[in-house]
Amino acid sequence: MGEIQVKDKEVVVPGETLATGMDFLPSYGTYREGDKILASRLGLVTIEGKVIKLVPLSGVYHPKRGDTIIGHVTEILLSGWRIDTNSAYSAVLNMKDATSEFIARGADLTKYFEIGDCVMVKIINVTSQNLVDLTMKGPGLRKLRGGRILSVNANKVPRIIGKQGSMVSMIKQYTNCRILVGQNGIVWIQGEDPAQELLAVQTIKKIEREAHISGLTDSIKGFLEKNRGPNAPRPQAMNHGEGDAQ
Repeated sequence: MGEIQVKDKEVVVPGETLATGMDFLPSYGTYREGDKILASRLGLVTIEGKVIKLVPLSGVYHPKRGDTIIGHVTEILLSGWRIDTNSAYSAVLNMKDATSEFIARGADLTKYFEIGDCVMVKIINVTSQNLVDLTMKGPGLRKLRGGRILSVNANKVPRIIGKQGSMVSMIKQYTNCRILVGQNGIVWIQGEDPAQELLAVQTIKKIEREAHISGLTDSIKGFLEKNRGPNAPRPQAMNHGEGDAQ
């Protein structure tokens, strides 16, 4: 019989034994050596049935096809815009992928996006030379106006979003803020009350610091309850399926 050697959400180091026996399957961040499953990197153990994988606690963002990210315009090109992806690789948003509107060759592209504009986009291709192509055609993809930008460790994004968006939904409920989380570790927050906007920032940074701690959801709920302010709206039942948490 196989046996798990660690607890779910436990922090492990490279080479540490996670399970013994052949009953369990290695996944991302783990590998099999004989009848043992070992950690290949520093990370947070996630046990899903018989599958064992790691959520990295360090490292930089690497663009992947299908990721929804938040970036900003750094250059206006002849046929589109160059976007900072919060990684070692910039990306290009071509005119045809930016809008369904016809844009004539030689048109003034600053009418659509200017340098410094913040956008929510989706990665549609990453070549073997790490050239990244983006699109703004899809639900929720758009220019982001106003609000504030927060940068977090991209490896902590799954904890910030939570299962089916549960964690970010809770933050929205308590702070009455609009929050979008890019898979590249860039977070956009917009609230009518600056104090509640700041609380959302503080909460997300707390999740980033404590992502490896068990009981994180209860800890964050307690933090929000304590700091939400006397005039903040009382949270309703959590909607775990909100579509604007990417």
